[in-house]
Amino acid sequence: MVEIPTIAIPPVKTIETISIPLPTADVPSYTPLVVPPSDLQAEEEPEGTASEEPESPGMRKVDIPFTDQQMPVPETEILVTATTTAVVSVAATLTATAAFKYVVTAMKPILKTGWKKISQSKKKVS
Repeated sequence: MVEIPTIAIPPVKTIETISIPLPTADVPSYTPLVVPPSDLQAEEEPEGTASEEPESPGMRKVDIPFTDQQMPVPETEILVTATTTAVVSVAATLTATAAFKYVVTAMKPILKTGWKKISQSKKKVS
């Protein structure tokens, strides 16, 4: 008869855990007091000015075709400055990219021959 091995497992001990209460805090609160000024009066506005928006400096309004709406557009000087800046930055980026590609293409054979000479001189020394 074949004997099957068994393992004797000891009984489980209960471990008491420590109970730590959650911290509490007294949060201050108050009811805000709003006091209107004593000389508060409604301002009378002339007709037609209540719906108009105040003119901001450096902006002009352009009529949108086929609608009764107007769109604010910056003044010509601001548009010229922004356009010039954009054109110069794009041109500089494209020029730098082309110059970098040319330098990489020109330097690749020089670096390869230099690497071959260095590795050959190391082999001769060893």
